[in-house]
Amino acid sequence: MTAPRPTANPARVLAARVLTRVLAGETFAAPALDAALTEARLAARDAGLATHLVYGTLRHALRLEAALTPLLRGETHPKARALLLAGTFEKLVLGTPPHAVVSEYVNLARLARLAPPGLVNAVLRRVEPPAETDETRSALPGWLIEVFRTAYGERADAVLADQLQPQPLWLSLSDAGIRSLEAEGSAVEPGPNGVDRVALARPLRDSAAYRQGQAQPINPASLAAVDALGDVEEARVLDLAGGAGVKAAMLAARGARVTSVDVVARKHDAARANLRRLGLHADFLTHDLTTPLHLPPAPFVLLDAPCTGTGTLRAHPEIKLRLTKETVGEMAALQARMLPNAAALVEPGGLLVYSVCSVTPQEGPETVRDFLTAHPEFTPEPLPDLDLPTVPAGEGVLTVPEGGLDGFFIVRLRRERGE
Repeated sequence: MTAPRPTANPARVLAARVLTRVLAGETFAAPALDAALTEARLAARDAGLATHLVYGTLRHALRLEAALTPLLRGETHPKARALLLAGTFEKLVLGTPPHAVVSEYVNLARLARLAPPGLVNAVLRRVEPPAETDETRSALPGWLIEVFRTAYGERADAVLADQLQPQPLWLSLSDAGIRSLEAEGSAVEPGPNGVDRVALARPLRDSAAYRQGQAQPINPASLAAVDALGDVEEARVLDLAGGAGVKAAMLAARGARVTSVDVVARKHDAARANLRRLGLHADFLTHDLTTPLHLPPAPFVLLDAPCTGTGTLRAHPEIKLRLTKETVGEMAALQARMLPNAAALVEPGGLLVYSVCSVTPQEGPETVRDFLTAHPEFTPEPLPDLDLPTVPAGEGVLTVPEGGLDGFFIVRLRRERGE
């Protein structure tokens, strides 16, 4: 009898290929992994392993690189680098037995032709934890560690540790959605802001709750930017830089008459499809918000501006591998151009909420400080009680990114009524 030919583990092959693209800066992890999993249709267990390997490797990448660097000479091929990082993650972080890691990844290198098997064998046998420093402990560059320490003070170490944990799935659910998910075997745990933490029994898009418009993914901290507007029922609301329209959907669900504006027209198609799924409606407009937008003023304006995303490193860990101090300055300059154009759309006595999913002072408190200096007709006012932890940040607050929450800067600005 002929022995069965060995095969490469499909979850690890998929993870290595996704990691290769993400580490090369070609794409972001979420869309790349989602597309790969949709095409591969792996069993649930393998899909879970692939997801854990991709996100875990990216979260710990700077620490893993520090461990690998002494063992590598010259430039390593991107596929080999991705494979070695994933194998090092399994060995040093997941605690997979070393002999199993070496055997599995040498087999993977040979059968999937991702790297020279001899290199993988030699490196994964010898790789050891790097020296303990702030950078290797947090898997962050030193300058970004200081950003978090400035933002969160004595809470910073706990916040930094939290960024290395797997991200939970947050869903805004109707009562029927909760019952439906639980009937399918999913576990639903109440969370802040009425957003539930969910452990799914099947892929979200395959669940009845999602298909029937009873579930919407959103981080509780992102929803807090909507909460900051207060009661919007039957009011006209401008959702600026609205992206894929998730906040527009949350506003429409609260009875607002929403116009969502974004510079990327194709995002409107995804937003419209999502709103149809939810049984909701909003209007959409394509416009570059660095230039004035000629619309009638509204009583409520939300500008959730494009940003570096430093408050979302747990969910989007590849950001920290690409981000530089210069990028922060560039994004702050972009926000400073958008904010006055958003403010011009607020009617007298109306409310402007400015938010970014970033914890850098340049993108939050400093942008607002400069805006208020140039626009004395706006006055900061306290936010309504938010059902999640915050710390003061200039005229606004920062949500605390622990327990799977994102870090958002949020400020509420009232325009004077005039005469």
